[in-house]
Amino acid sequence: MLSLLLADVAIAKVGGAIGAGLAAIGAGIGIGRIGGQAMDAMARQPEKIGDLRSGMIVAAALVEGVALFAVIAGILAIVL
Repeated sequence: MLSLLLADVAIAKVGGAIGAGLAAIGAGIGIGRIGGQAMDAMARQPEKIGDLRSGMIVAAALVEGVALFAVIAGILAIVL
């Protein structure tokens, strides 16, 4: 009986770790795509650099915010 309870806890901890890792990887990919697309847009229209930069920063902040929540949820699954 105890081994079944410990197995459930171990599976939850592994799931939390995998989820936190995937969230961090997803945030890295998302921010990389945002930056790459912004650089392409700036190369095509240099007069819009200010607008593109502010939009890029807002989008990157939103991606980071979602990733932070996902990583915290993964860490809570590991700890609790």
